[in-house]
Amino acid sequence: MQKKPANNEVKADWHSADIKAALNKKGLTLRALSVANGCHPDTLKNALRVPYPKGERIIAAALDLNPEEIWPERYEKRNFKAHIQMQAVIA
Repeated sequence: MQKKPANNEVKADWHSADIKAALNKKGLTLRALSVANGCHPDTLKNALRVPYPKGERIIAAALDLNPEEIWPERYEKRNFKAHIQMQAVIA
């Protein structure tokens, strides 16, 4: 049984196999999605391994989701870094 995260805990990012499966259920592949968006056929595979905002947005849009729903840990880190940078500018 999967443990529910506490209020202050961030959910885990989707596993790459789960992302691929969700795309396949919609009749899509990462390769076809890459080509359809004018990218090299292997480009969107990068978003599964490393932060790649453009690729994350393309994949999320294909799944009718926000990237933050698929990669909550990545976006939590980005928001935290942005907050720290903003604090440094204000100080």
